[in-house]
Parts: sequence; structure tokens; C-alpha cells
Amino acid sequence: MPHVTTDDGVKLYFEEVGEGTPIVFVHEYAGDWRSWEPQMRHFGRRYRCITYCARGYPPSDVPESSEAYSQDRARDDIRSILDGLGIDAAHIVGLSMGGFATLHFGFRYPDRALSLTVAGCGYGAQADQREQFRIETEATAARIAAEGMAVVGKSYAIGPTRVQFQAKDPRGWKEFETQLCEHSTLGSANTMRGVQARRPSLYDLVDKMQALTVPTLIVNGDEDEPCLDPGNFMKRNIPSSALSVLPKTGHTMNLEEPALFNAVVEDFLHTVESGRWTLRDPRSVSGGIVTPAEEK
Repeated sequence: MPHVTTDDGVKLYFEEVGEGTPIVFVHEYAGDWRSWEPQMRHFGRRYRCITYCARGYPPSDVPESSEAYSQDRARDDIRSILDGLGIDAAHIVGLSMGGFATLHFGFRYPDRALSLTVAGCGYGAQADQREQFRIETEATAARIAAEGMAVVGKSYAIGPTRVQFQAKDPRGWKEFETQLCEHSTLGSANTMRGVQARRPSLYDLVDKMQALTVPTLIVNGDEDEPCLDPGNFMKRNIPSSALSVLPKTGHTMNLEEPALFNAVVEDFLHTVESGRWTLRDPRSVSGGIVTPAEEK
């Protein structure tokens, strides 16, 4: 079974397909390596595509202590995938938990990222939601530990930003729910406690955002309420970023709207690779509404 080993000895399962410039796909909390199948099939025609399971998600190792899980570990596990496969730099595409890891990877290892796609990133980031998010994540982790993912996964799959997927594509959503319910109870609880509940707020990372020059695409669904304001916030503070919003779409966007998601990301990658992705023109943030600032 193919795997790479992290600095702290955790084995991460991966799969890859295709040849060419590498893309690494980083899954969300409710997903695993299988969640990127529509992207592996599409981008694998022209790129070397890698998908992997985060720690806590079999067939990757499931460390017993929640202290083995953190935002920094999730970030560095992306680096371990690159190092283990002998890849100097890659396009990094992450959704939700994977989007947070992708953003932090760009902060810490900008020379290893050809581009960053930060999708569905923002849960619990806003100041007025931090305590609510902490309470909900702790309660969810406790419930997972007590009842198991085979039970909790069924309710998690019909959260307020998942029902869009269920309504549009019942068959696809059912596959998502089934896979979610197969996740490790221990790994899911530890990930919720170690990564989700303890990660820093995006609103405390302004200095890092403003220094980021890696080409960055922010993608949100317009019905993914927890990510809308944080997405705008990232757009305003990352000078190398663009924001794309998918209409009538929830959180599980790469599965809910795979063709649209693929098209948006593919256009981004082509623009980056052609050397046409630039930093934001400072005249667009000069303070003017209709006229240039110097004419006011």
C-alpha cells in the first residue's frame, strides 16, 4: 500500500495518476482521498495528480493521542507528501480543513507551492463565532467518541451546507455519506479536537496574508454561509488572490458541482502557468469609489 512517512513517524496513504506538473489535493474533514475522484479523473489527463488521506483517516495511520493532530501538523503533512514523492513544488488544492492546511502551507512554504486553491475555508473564523465554533466542535468530538462515526456521520452529512448536495445529486450525496460513515471514530474525534477546534482564526493572520505572493484562488459556494465573509476577507488581504463564488452551491463544492469547480480551477492553473497571474493593481484599492484617488 503506497505511503509516505511524516517527520513524526505517521504513515500517510496516497494515490496518484497522470504525468506532468504535480497537483496535490487536500481533503476536507468530512472527506478522504476518495473525495477528489472527479478531480483526479479530470486533471489526471494533463497533470500528475496526488490525493492522500490525512492522519486519522485510514488507510493512513490513526495516532491515538489528539496531541498528534494540529493545524501545523496538517500543514507539514502536505510537505511530507511532496518530500516523499520527490516533488520540489506543486499546485496545492484544498477544501475546508484542507483549505486551511493549504493556506498555512503557502504561509510557511511559499517556495514549494506553484499555486494555492483555498476552497470552502472559513468555519469558525469570525470573532463572534469563535466561542460557538469551539462549543460545537467539542460537542461533536464527544459525540463521535461516544456514538461512533457510523452514527454521527449520518447527521453530519445533512448539515446546513451539505443539504444543497443532497438536493441536487442524491446518488452522489449518498456515496459521500457512506464514505463519511466509514471514517475512523478515533481519528475523526482526534481531528475535530486537535485540528478543527484549535486552529487560529483567519482574522488573526492578516500580516501573513498581506505578505503572501503565491498565486491564490479562493473558491466558495454562495450557500456556504460560514465561508462567505472569511472569503471576502482573504480576498481583500491576499494581494495575489482572486475570489470565485459558485452559485446555488454549498460546502462540498467539488462533488456537488464538479464540472464548474474543475473549470474554475483549471482556468486558474492555466493563467498561473502562462505567467499571467499578477498581484492586485494597487489602484483598485486606492480609496476611490468612482474616480481615481488622486482626482478626489
